[in-house]
Amino acid sequence: MASEEASETGVEVESLLEWSKKDKRRFLHAVYRVGDLDRTIKFYTECFGMKLLRKRDVPEEKYSNAFLGFGPEDSHFVVELTYNYGVDKYDIGTGFGHFAIASEDIYKLVEDIRAKGGKITREPGPVKGGSTVIAFAQDPDGYIFELLQRGPTLEPLCQVMLRVGDLDRSIQFYEKACGMRLLRKSDNAAYKYTIAMLGYAEEHQTTVLELTYNYDVKEYTKGNAYAQLALSTEDVYKSAQVVDLVTKELGGKITRQPGPIPGLNTKITSFLDPDGWKVVFVDHSDFLKELQA
Repeated sequence: MASEEASETGVEVESLLEWSKKDKRRFLHAVYRVGDLDRTIKFYTECFGMKLLRKRDVPEEKYSNAFLGFGPEDSHFVVELTYNYGVDKYDIGTGFGHFAIASEDIYKLVEDIRAKGGKITREPGPVKGGSTVIAFAQDPDGYIFELLQRGPTLEPLCQVMLRVGDLDRSIQFYEKACGMRLLRKSDNAAYKYTIAMLGYAEEHQTTVLELTYNYDVKEYTKGNAYAQLALSTEDVYKSAQVVDLVTKELGGKITRQPGPIPGLNTKITSFLDPDGWKVVFVDHSDFLKELQA
């Protein structure tokens, strides 16, 4: 009897993990805090060419937020900026890496950013040991944006980079818990780091999560600036079951059980990965209704 129950449990686990790979998922938005909302909106729209998609103020909870990106939220990845009343500075920490923007001409993009008073922290040019042309810009709060030379793309806001202490463990976690695919893994022994790109479609077609492992560095500070990554799902309850299973194997924990957000009725569940990075699953249908409200 015990072996039959164990077998059934194993079948259920495999079924859940298989469902996770077939679930309708995509990157929705990255949430982070800024010290001056209007200043950041101005910088992103004028320097990066993003569009302000929506803005809301919640005085009873003393915060405002704004959503910006290169296309509508129902089909594009966006940034959600949060301003907490009276807080004008945050600690980004050592773990958060950068966001990335793809452009057909990053030399011109860099010129435009500089002309509008933006800070360029790396001049455009090929990566060391490669041919991809990149540059780096810094926004007013200190967040870094990698600028990537790339052909026409439907999703210019194309990366979120986070540093992790055990790359193989993190790859397994995002494959199993989030249903992502490992798109590329690259080791750079000369500079002592390895990166992995994970996502739901090919790297040049969509937004991806870039995980970076620096040799022998196991822990990073999180600061209080970057908050979380939001992903869509067709079933937050099933997604939470999958995450719960995976955290028991690889680490991390669920921080919010699945259910509707009071007042919004959008169903979500949230969790931490093994390094403490927060991820939120958002019900796909509820999210679309929220946009139409």
